[in-house]
Amino acid sequence: MLKFFELIGRYFLLMGKVFSRPEKFSIYRRRIVYEMEAIGIDSIGLTAIISIFIGAVITLQMCINLESPFIPQSLIGYATRETMILEFSSTVVALILSGKVGSAIASEIGTMRITEQIDALEIMGINSASYLILPKIVAAVFFFPLLTILSIGIGIVGGYLIAIATGIMIPSNYIEGILIDFRPYSITYSLIKSAVFAFIITSISAFFGYYAKGNSLEVGKASTRAVVAGSVVIMIFNLILTQILLI
Repeated sequence: MLKFFELIGRYFLLMGKVFSRPEKFSIYRRRIVYEMEAIGIDSIGLTAIISIFIGAVITLQMCINLESPFIPQSLIGYATRETMILEFSSTVVALILSGKVGSAIASEIGTMRITEQIDALEIMGINSASYLILPKIVAAVFFFPLLTILSIGIGIVGGYLIAIATGIMIPSNYIEGILIDFRPYSITYSLIKSAVFAFIITSISAFFGYYAKGNSLEVGKASTRAVVAGSVVIMIFNLILTQILLI
């Protein structure tokens, strides 16, 4: 238990160093642009592929399980839209990107630690925590909500395409369901969650990488711990944010 509290304390101390005043904003600006490409743009393909298939699967499952003359088909489109907006495109995509982005961040920073590159930055008088971690956090918090919007749109399109391809339901009924009782606040809720999850993924992964010790094997273990810890914290905050924002 004491080790757990020590870990939390070290995490918050590191975040204090990360959010201290940057030395040169121009350097950080260039690094943020670079991280947006590495973290955000490089994740577009994975997000799109997963979203279109999940949208299609949700529609198929709804059609199969709600096949009844007493249930209007338009509810299938409504259910697909709400599932994508409220849960999948923010939480599930974040869990998937935790494996991709989180492990990459932990491995990158961990490798810099064991090869003493971070020590070299400290010797030169550079705040290594802020220089290495802050651009990643800013890039992820900015770009993850954009990935969430992309996921919502592609997932809904995936449901429509499977309706056309299989003929399991009338496409016009699917479109009608998408338009039923749309609440813009649901989008806001999803974007807030994705921004919080982006911070969790990048900060926790950077923390485990920053304090990695030993050899390359330890870097691999740090990456694994980062993904596991990030996923657990995401699920905890998913529950907390749902309680705060929807109830």
